[in-house]
Amino acid sequence: MSMPFSGHGDRRTVVVVVAIQAAISLGYFAAMAHVVIHLRVDLGLAAGLIGLVLALRNLVQHTLSLPVGALVDVLGPVRIGMLACLLRAAGFALLGTVSSLPWLVVAAVLLGAGGALFHPAAQSLLAGLAERRRARGYAAYMMTLQIAAVLGPALGLALLNVGYWLVALTAAALWIGAAFLFALLWHAPPVRVVDGVVSGVRTVLRDRVFLGFAVVSTPAMLVTDQASVVVPLGGVDAGAVTVFACVLAMVSAAVQPWCAVPGRADRPGVLRAGLLFAAGGHLLLAGGAGGELTGLVLVAALHGLADGLLQPAVFQTIARLAPPARFGAYLGVQTSLSGLFAFAGGIAVGWSFDRGPGGATAALVVLALTACAAAACARSHPAQAIDARDAAPAASGVKQERP
Repeated sequence: MSMPFSGHGDRRTVVVVVAIQAAISLGYFAAMAHVVIHLRVDLGLAAGLIGLVLALRNLVQHTLSLPVGALVDVLGPVRIGMLACLLRAAGFALLGTVSSLPWLVVAAVLLGAGGALFHPAAQSLLAGLAERRRARGYAAYMMTLQIAAVLGPALGLALLNVGYWLVALTAAALWIGAAFLFALLWHAPPVRVVDGVVSGVRTVLRDRVFLGFAVVSTPAMLVTDQASVVVPLGGVDAGAVTVFACVLAMVSAAVQPWCAVPGRADRPGVLRAGLLFAAGGHLLLAGGAGGELTGLVLVAALHGLADGLLQPAVFQTIARLAPPARFGAYLGVQTSLSGLFAFAGGIAVGWSFDRGPGGATAALVVLALTACAAAACARSHPAQAIDARDAAPAASGVKQERP
């Protein structure tokens, strides 16, 4: 069994993972910020077909998260991370160079599969670190993501003057570069590798404490992801949408140093606060706050706080609850539940907005109530939950083995 790195090894892992995040996020946001314009203007696809291609990517990514998370535990995060980067590079290359719908579908599948592989691989590397380094490393990982969310669209816009093919190929090159960065960690896996994808999933499904947390945290992805959807659907112009996205990303990044303190992000109060901030943002939009720039900035700040708190809260809690060698499986189950819930909820929100102003308001109120309900159910601190879980087998005389 190889133990987590300490000292220099921890720092090296964090530096490499943050560099990977910088490369792939710049490429992702540069390409995805302008993909709808490319599909609609350059290729002339109908809105329904554009929605199908984008939804297919999300569906593939979230559906595969369940088995892929456990696969990371078996094959190791470095191998899976390299494969993820190569798959996404191929997907972006296709996205910028093909025009037929079947090939666009292939591109969407490759992008979804790459995303399903990448996130558990990168986060498993961080989860294998010592607690202090893990908290700070994940904060740096998240800050890098949010900075790229601001810079990436600008990079894509500059390259778009030549053509979307250059945007997509640049994204592909950045993902290939990330694959080489993963290779720098090839001889130093931070967690031991275990056998059995199916056994990994079974371990998770038998853990009632974790499943309780997974259910409570499931709405987090829906209520945060829908912010970037409902604002443009509300009829604001491209400039206002850009301001909204930038403010959200900057606030989310600003929260990360606070979340970097070990033992802070996994407190149930942080999860509750994030969900309530998201609820407040949706309620403000339901009340018409998005119609003015000041109100839109306030909504963006609330959703930035929600995003900045919820992602570290989920990651750190999973890292606490999961056995060290099964983090991928635990993350995969939680991500799969959250992704499928967000997929279904996103379809419902889109359908509601098509019904007119009344439907839009109803959708925003339901999103807020969903976040409030989840916040009300967030209870035990992970340390207390782990103690209760481990005490149950001891009380019955059964020896509990952690893989």
